[in-house]
Amino acid sequence: MPTNLASGAEYATVGQRRWVWPGFALPGVLWLILLFLVPFYAVFAIAMGQLDPILQRATPEWNPFYWDLTVIGEAFAELFGGQLGVIALRTLAYVFIASLFCVLVGYPVAYFVSRKAGRWRWLWLLLILAPFWINYLMRMMSWVNLLSPDGQVNRWLTTIAGWFSVAFTPPDWLAGNHVVVILGLVYGYIPFFILPLFAALDRIDEATLEASRDLGASNAQTFWRVTWPLSRNGVLGGLVIIMLPMFGDYYTPNLLSGSPRTRMYGNTIDQYINQTTSGGAVGAALTIILMIFIAGLMVYYLRSINRASQEARE
Repeated sequence: MPTNLASGAEYATVGQRRWVWPGFALPGVLWLILLFLVPFYAVFAIAMGQLDPILQRATPEWNPFYWDLTVIGEAFAELFGGQLGVIALRTLAYVFIASLFCVLVGYPVAYFVSRKAGRWRWLWLLLILAPFWINYLMRMMSWVNLLSPDGQVNRWLTTIAGWFSVAFTPPDWLAGNHVVVILGLVYGYIPFFILPLFAALDRIDEATLEASRDLGASNAQTFWRVTWPLSRNGVLGGLVIIMLPMFGDYYTPNLLSGSPRTRMYGNTIDQYINQTTSGGAVGAALTIILMIFIAGLMVYYLRSINRASQEARE
């Protein structure tokens, strides 16, 4: 009898432990349902609803049995055969070039801070985190002041041209300049790329690098055959973190250009939702298309992480 009581008490203890972590996770799950799944469902309801004939506004359809795919179909047709396709290709180009710049600039910074900074590492990390203390819009506004026609950049260029007695007309950097928008994206999102990459590089055991050198590999060979493969997941993680918000970014082109020549996909969604009375359904449909594309990127990232984990275990 005592044995049965002991086993019963042990079983009860195991059952209680089984519900400990789900209990801790429950508030977070409910929070995600409230702030993610409910708005997500609302976007679908608006995109597949009807247009109010009197108010000329999108009316959400909450019953999925009555959803209408007409608006989404028209958005897809516009994406692959209309002006929206040009904007989507421009957005892809902007994001790809900006992400490439983030890798070229951010990887050396993350590598230096994680492997070479020594006792000054905390100061470099503090400098990397400093932009997070300032609102993103405020940081973009500082570039607007610098790049305005009478801003400091044009003053410097005019002064340099005067030194060499060269006729110089200050350019209008904020009038639909593609380079300015791309550099604005790089400036705004590069800290989000450096931090996860720094964490990945910092986890590489120094003994692994020393073993590579002991086997006769040079510093360059050690980097390409050891450091880069081990940090590749950190690069992918950083790219996912910066690319996903870049695709929906609309305030960077608005602030640094405001021209139709630099309009991105997010600007189109913003235009339909906020600037037209009947564009809510179209804006919601474009949002769904963007979410599908982003979900594809996430699936690729997760598969890459899973494949790398399996190779590490083998």
